[in-house]
Amino acid sequence: MTQADAPRAVSTGRTPLRLRAEDEEDLAVISACLQDALVAVGDFAYDPDAQVFLLVANRFRWEDCRPDIKDCGPFERTLSAVTFDNVTAAAYRGFQRGEKDRILCLLAIRLAADGAKVSPGLTLDLDFAAHARIRLTASALRVRVRDFGDPWPTPWQPGHELNETV
Repeated sequence: MTQADAPRAVSTGRTPLRLRAEDEEDLAVISACLQDALVAVGDFAYDPDAQVFLLVANRFRWEDCRPDIKDCGPFERTLSAVTFDNVTAAAYRGFQRGEKDRILCLLAIRLAADGAKVSPGLTLDLDFAAHARIRLTASALRVRVRDFGDPWPTPWQPGHELNETV
């Protein structure tokens, strides 16, 4: 793939993000859009009867940044609702559910890297900084992201060392 063929981020102005994932490729797009989102522990909810896990994320608007420009400001953040359907279990590691005001930084959402799989379903990992994780067991992959409210300016663009691992 040449640089001309490479996907480019296109400014969407203030158009709210609305995405749905039903396969691993779709999930990778959602993960990229939510990278570096800030989530308060008190903003997670799991309803086992409805089989829904949801969270509210304060996400950096990566879609308004081009990867070939280091400082692409002005930068913005916005609130996003993230919903995981078909969830049969949720497990937490690296934090306590009672730490309602604790802020976690989302690094990635992906199918479990350690091969954890349930039959006939799957396991999703929401990996956060400082080795925190939410592991969701689901009967099928269905994730939705929807921005709400107006974006606001931020002077900070998240950055990562190239050798960082999740």
